[in-house]
Parts: sequence; C-alpha cells; structure tokens
Amino acid sequence: MKEIDELNLPDDIRYAEDHEWARLEGNKITVGLDDYAQDQLGDIVFVELPKVGDTFKKGEEFTTVESVKAVCECYLPVGGEIIAVNSELEEAPELMNESPYAKGWMVEVNPGDPSEMDSLMTNVQCLEKLKGAQ
Repeated sequence: MKEIDELNLPDDIRYAEDHEWARLEGNKITVGLDDYAQDQLGDIVFVELPKVGDTFKKGEEFTTVESVKAVCECYLPVGGEIIAVNSELEEAPELMNESPYAKGWMVEVNPGDPSEMDSLMTNVQCLEKLKGAQ
C-alpha cells in the first residue's frame, strides 16, 4: 500500500468523504474512485455499473466494486442522471487500479445541481483528512 504522500490526488478534481472523485468537464461530471480507495481495495476484479438514464441523488449508492479483499459500495458525489458508463471496466476492472483518473473512471453524470461540487473536498483538504486519519 502507498504512503499518504505517494498518493495521486490531482488538483482539478473534487473528492468525496467516501473516496469517490468528481471532475467537472463542461456540462458533465465524470466520477470514479480515488487513488486512496483503489490502493486500499487492492486488485479490483469486478465493477457493477449503473445503466445510462438511471438517476441518483447526491450520496446515493450507484455501484459496487469488488476486489480480492472486499466489496465496496460507491456513492454518487453529485446527484443527477447517468449519461455514460465506462463499459471497458466490465472486461478490464483493473483499469481502476492502473489509471483511476483517466481510463478507470466509472460514470459521467448530467448534474441536477452543479453547485453540489462545492461541497466536495479539494485535493489539499482530502490529503489533510487522510493524514488526520492515520
């Protein structure tokens, strides 16, 4: 497992308490699991993705991720409609370990309220929270 200072926490991303990340790109928000979560889970072997068109409120469970260690529920950091899913994860769930912010994204969301992004942590806040949890 990585040390806290080895984690990749890009500054163009916002982070939820449960370690999902959200990146605003135009009118959509891309969501995945952050570097800390994938590192803690270990080798990810299965991802159950929602369907395009499904809608969720902020904080609602939208998917589960299974690793060799555990099954993890994932909660949508912003509410809205799922407009795309990363179907590559069905055949290659390890992309979440290899590239959590690029190839390992899970869903794209049309946000109901884009201002919900403001309640998520910056990379600095996320890092401070992780350091405090040690």
